[in-house]
Amino acid sequence: MRMVCNSMVIIVLGATSALSQERSTIFSSTPVMIQETGAGEGPAWHPELGLLTSGDGDIHRRDRDGKQTVYLKQAGSNGLMFDRQGRLVVCEPVRRRVSRIEPDGAVTVLAATYGGKKFNQPNDLTIDRRQRIYFSDPQYGDRSGMEMLDENRKPIEGVYRIDPDGRVTRIIAHEVDRPNGLVVTDDDKYLYVADNNNNTQGGARKLWRFDLRADGTVDFASQKLIHDWKTTRGPDGMKLDAEGRLYVAAGLNKPQPPFETAERPTAGIYVFSPAGDLLEFVPIPRDETTNCAFGGDDFRTLFVTAGGSLWSLRARTPGKR
Repeated sequence: MRMVCNSMVIIVLGATSALSQERSTIFSSTPVMIQETGAGEGPAWHPELGLLTSGDGDIHRRDRDGKQTVYLKQAGSNGLMFDRQGRLVVCEPVRRRVSRIEPDGAVTVLAATYGGKKFNQPNDLTIDRRQRIYFSDPQYGDRSGMEMLDENRKPIEGVYRIDPDGRVTRIIAHEVDRPNGLVVTDDDKYLYVADNNNNTQGGARKLWRFDLRADGTVDFASQKLIHDWKTTRGPDGMKLDAEGRLYVAAGLNKPQPPFETAERPTAGIYVFSPAGDLLEFVPIPRDETTNCAFGGDDFRTLFVTAGGSLWSLRARTPGKR
């Protein structure tokens, strides 16, 4: 019964978004739910392990045959990404740090404080060609334990860079409202930042692009608005394909007043051109659509996390490896 209902929703939403297998220039299939639980956030593909996701406090593994196991218990994780050496880099909002799991299973803490203060909730990350790690540090929910404050006691929800030598630098402070998903383009020229203050009336629900300098700092004068979700849920995780198109998880299907409203279903994957034009919208009939990642042997399968469930659809262009 669940699959029948989901199929009906996909058909209705697909008509409004003008997406179909025949008409889409981006995708060759519609979304299919492949897992009910364990996929709240952070999908990351490994050619041998399969797909890892954050969910229910643990890191879950879905192997290449579709078998589901718990990869790491009580991880308290969100964003996940494998680096070029195959090591798993983890944003840990529960422990307020960014860590890396070495091939032997040992955990290396990459960043836990900045200026002697604990981070808020490291959320998502991206890695550039020089192996520099960029991560967002928003604060959702209770804000009483925040230590990241400026000289005027104003909270800082920033973006940070971890260099290969271990140095940590804040590259964005108050230039965005509440950073979430991040991605660096393949040429290290641009940094996209999802600005999703979804539990404040009037908070930002925007996607920004910044020029990224060679030293890993941001040119604030270059800040460009790519898309504004206005009063619905804003952008969350995102990934790039091999042609530079941006795939963004965002939106909401059911209103959550007073902070998030939705006159029509908006939850799903939004695909933008390198120039910032919205090319397609793929509806996901499960709140909330939180993140996505490419995987599979040909890297053309887009895995989408939504409300703890896991979805997949086929793209015509492989993702950026």
